Amino acid sequence: MAKRVGLLLSGCGVYDGAEIHESVSAMLALDKAGAEIICMAPDIPQHHVINHLAGQESKGEVRNVLVEAARIARGNIKNIKDVKVSDIDALVIPGGFGSAKNFSTYAFDGEKCKLNSDVARLIREVVRAKKPLGAICITPVIVAKAFEGEKEKPELTIGTDKATGANIEKMGSINFECPVTGFHVDRVNKIVSTPAYMMATRISQVYEGVEKLVNAVLALC
Repeated sequence: MAKRVGLLLSGCGVYDGAEIHESVSAMLALDKAGAEIICMAPDIPQHHVINHLAGQESKGEVRNVLVEAARIARGNIKNIKDVKVSDIDALVIPGGFGSAKNFSTYAFDGEKCKLNSDVARLIREVVRAKKPLGAICITPVIVAKAFEGEKEKPELTIGTDKATGANIEKMGSINFECPVTGFHVDRVNKIVSTPAYMMATRISQVYEGVEKLVNAVLALC
């Protein structure tokens, strides 16, 4: 039976949502491996909207995370509120500023950030059910926040970004440095992470690391 892998999206677009190259790389790697992909996102407003051509905020424009994420999912997407841990065998979360702006307030508050309650719920439920979780790019920071003060002490990589790595450790997780196309496996908590665009300069580097992450996640199922 095909493994059912949740893909948790934070919108559509690197500066205000899910990073599209990372999301599509994860979907392609999952599809190549024969997994069933279950896309999901929270039904909430984006923190703000960024004009990706100008690189500036579109003042007064409002978008919805679930509606925007549906662009990547080609409309086949669930509200995270309707997803139970029993519905999936694993969870993969692409990066992009949506993780730091929509799933959390990390972009503004650093290690003192707050998490969306449904995102935090599903992350904790997946790990505590001993199901594997893949965290791409900046997303390890929200995994670290989800377990701040808890008995789990996730091992995570953000690549070689020392400031972000330090914040991960301030939240009680363990930071490992990693090359751009590498990945780290926390075998106790079944968490796999890869740097992707925290370090990558080419989409081929992103895909290589994400495919390794996906294969490691599936091997842990």
